[in-house]
Amino acid sequence: MTNNDIVQKLWNLCDVLRDDGINYSDYVTELVLLLFIKMVHENTEAGVLKKHPLPEGCRWQDINEKSGINLLNDYKAILFALSTGKRLEADPENPGQTKEVQVHEDPLISAIYADAQTRLREPRHLEQMIKTLDQIDWFSAQKDGLGDLYEGLLEKNASETKSGAGQYFTPRALINSMVRCIRPQTGEVIQDPAAGTAGFLVAADQYMREQTDDYFDLSPKDADFQKNKAFVGVELVPNTRRLSLMNCLLHGMEGDEEGVVHLGNALGDAGKALESADIILANPPFGTSKGGEASNTRDDLTHKTGNKQLAFLQHIYRNLKPGGRAAVVLPDNVLFEAGVGTEVRRDLMNKCNLHTILRLPTGIFYAQGVKTNVLFFTKGSATDKHQEENCTDNVWVYDLRTNMPSFGKRTPFGNSDIGFAAEDFGKDPHLGAFEKAFDPVVPVDRDLSRQPDIATILAARTQGEYSFGAEEIAVDKEATAENKGVDNKLAHSRWRCFTRQWISDTKGDSLDISWLKDKDSVDAADLPVPEVLAKEAKDGLTSALVELDELLAELSNEV
Repeated sequence: MTNNDIVQKLWNLCDVLRDDGINYSDYVTELVLLLFIKMVHENTEAGVLKKHPLPEGCRWQDINEKSGINLLNDYKAILFALSTGKRLEADPENPGQTKEVQVHEDPLISAIYADAQTRLREPRHLEQMIKTLDQIDWFSAQKDGLGDLYEGLLEKNASETKSGAGQYFTPRALINSMVRCIRPQTGEVIQDPAAGTAGFLVAADQYMREQTDDYFDLSPKDADFQKNKAFVGVELVPNTRRLSLMNCLLHGMEGDEEGVVHLGNALGDAGKALESADIILANPPFGTSKGGEASNTRDDLTHKTGNKQLAFLQHIYRNLKPGGRAAVVLPDNVLFEAGVGTEVRRDLMNKCNLHTILRLPTGIFYAQGVKTNVLFFTKGSATDKHQEENCTDNVWVYDLRTNMPSFGKRTPFGNSDIGFAAEDFGKDPHLGAFEKAFDPVVPVDRDLSRQPDIATILAARTQGEYSFGAEEIAVDKEATAENKGVDNKLAHSRWRCFTRQWISDTKGDSLDISWLKDKDSVDAADLPVPEVLAKEAKDGLTSALVELDELLAELSNEV
């Protein structure tokens, strides 16, 4: 049984939850409260966890052989005990009375199960879920790690519900590519101020484990640092943080007394309190703060704005250590928004070396129609990490959007059936070419652990095609300023370099840099979002129906 098979089996349990009247949006929360107890049991049995993190009386064996109302009541009591650290027991000194007994003082377990309660009302539904979990081939699942299985469930939820989950779930193919480009090193502090389900932090941890034989190559002191201090995230939504803490713990990441992911707002006191980081990986929430500028309580951000991405971007480049590096997913508007947007971009290019922009294709996020980019930058210049002015000399842009396949549920991003051959571009069928162009010094099919030398990387880069039939696009060379004065090869390339001076003089410090505009076809990236297209179609059909009604009326009158 593959992990995908198990994920589907777990997802099918949502039918059981539905039969008990549980809302669609609560499926995963309800499921993981039980699933986590099972996964901890399996990880402990397999020796992955050195000690059982759950207190006695709150473990899988305490519920899996029970039935009926006793099972449901005991399960509710377990959730209460895990949440509060206390359990109600009969008081032997006072018959008929109960007393509170302390069962654990683990702040991480309390955070994971904070305010946890089941909405299940029928014991038979809980019995069915337990029975299903016991029937799964967990030995097969262990081969890839239960943490990866858990992540698969989160991804399934994001793709199926198209609801709030999609807002905090970044496709794993993109996360892994960003991590491979950043190449985190042991001993570095890695931060995500908008952690979601902790995908970036988990991926960075897994990358370093692969380089160090699961940290066994490190000294006990260094291994402890990786487990408890290397990763820090912030998440605003309590239920999302619950998922992230489970995700981290199942991957062997414990963090400090609050866990790897802290509850709070990175645009408030929680973000201000974060120490500087060597690496920041993030996909900040899109949109505008409902409270406008008032929702951003940071008094240390120079440029006040209600735009969440612009505020997060300021936090990120300000919170990097000198020489620190970042990879951040941002929507198109951040690249061209005027006013404060221009000021933030200019400040970014002054304080950091914004060396690379990746224009992502549409359809790869579960929120359809979103146009996004990944910005890669380092604090300071390539020659002076303490420099704070004019750090950006050149910006390299990779266009993975124009005339790309239409990605979605049937053609997922990262599907090996669509894209580059692995022998040509390495690990990823879509992002492999970008990784090769990003760092031509190290082959992408080999994860060599080394401290990135951005000066060496930039010096080795050459402009070229790199992909997906870009050389065949019928480009209108006169349509964009980007193509003026360049030869056909660059006009048809997905990989270009633009000087800081050109960006200032020609674009007015806008980073909306694109040149592959096919004059013979409609680019899906230029279409309105699906909601707009659907409304236009509805309006057209409504008008047509009105005209048909009028025609029928006229024909009736003639008869």
